[in-house]
Amino acid sequence: MVFNTTSAEVLDRGLAVRTHHAVIRQLLYAILAGILAAGVWFLGFDQILKLSGFFLCFVTFLLVMVFIPGIGQCLNGAHRWLGIGSYSFQPSELAKYLIPLYYISYITANKVTLKDFLKLLLKLAVPMGLILIEPDNGTVAIILSSLFVLFLLTKIRWVYWALPLLVIVVTGVAVASQMPHVHNRIQIYLHPELDTQGKGHQPHQAKIAAGSGGAFGRGLGESLQKLSYLPEARSDYIAAIFAEEFGFVGICGLVVLYTLIGYLGFSIAAKTDHLSAFYTVAIFTFLICFQAFLNLGVVSGLLPSKGTNLPFFSHGSSSLLANLIVICIILNIAKKKYVIT
Repeated sequence: MVFNTTSAEVLDRGLAVRTHHAVIRQLLYAILAGILAAGVWFLGFDQILKLSGFFLCFVTFLLVMVFIPGIGQCLNGAHRWLGIGSYSFQPSELAKYLIPLYYISYITANKVTLKDFLKLLLKLAVPMGLILIEPDNGTVAIILSSLFVLFLLTKIRWVYWALPLLVIVVTGVAVASQMPHVHNRIQIYLHPELDTQGKGHQPHQAKIAAGSGGAFGRGLGESLQKLSYLPEARSDYIAAIFAEEFGFVGICGLVVLYTLIGYLGFSIAAKTDHLSAFYTVAIFTFLICFQAFLNLGVVSGLLPSKGTNLPFFSHGSSSLLANLIVICIILNIAKKKYVIT
């Protein structure tokens, strides 16, 4: 599907690159991810957990580097990528998993008081703040969601986080309700056809793509929407092109695959007798499935448009690298002594 969408973009726009450039690049990153995943397997889960603080500091340093001209890349007004020649890397994809991992290492090693909890949140706020000012609100929202799940799993006293969260949410809703552009965005989310030349263009075209696929789709390579009608067809909206070419049956098969990842991941978590391993497998599985839900929800029009890759499927080298390493950590936990057979 990466070759399918990117080659169509090259031909349709007459770009000065080869039609297979993107898929070769994706394969190279997959090989690199495999090498790094092998290194993670060699280190083992216990060592990875111990080094999570160091890894998070290193990724935080990379998040600072994205703002330095000549090193960081600015695309569409966002500073999210590090440039190495013709290749790029998005540090926030690793931070998405390292922040929960460091939280787990800290919580399981210390008896947490309110003071300790606030100090921990302050540490985590540094990389999250850097991601927020890139800006990348979607990634911050995903990280916050994973932390809220961990607060529940680790049984942090609700007065430490639930009450402040409630105050923030109520205040935010009250302020947002007074802003005219918020009403406009809600209106476009509900009726994207009202602004097909602006913010409603992508969700409107995604609905056309998914709907025109019917039950069994147009056939592989037969999509019309990938021909410059649907922006980001290679990444955020690749599932819409897949639905157009393989239909309702195809997209159901894709959903089944993500459901299977969720089932297997949570089954491993349920069988482990090691607390840190349980938290890690549970939250990593949640993150993969949650991102899939967000992406497919946007494509179907269930959720408002927001840039989130479809794990293992979208064109995105940094996402592929991070997700393959995470899967290797889950497999390492399943293979070792942590899981009761």
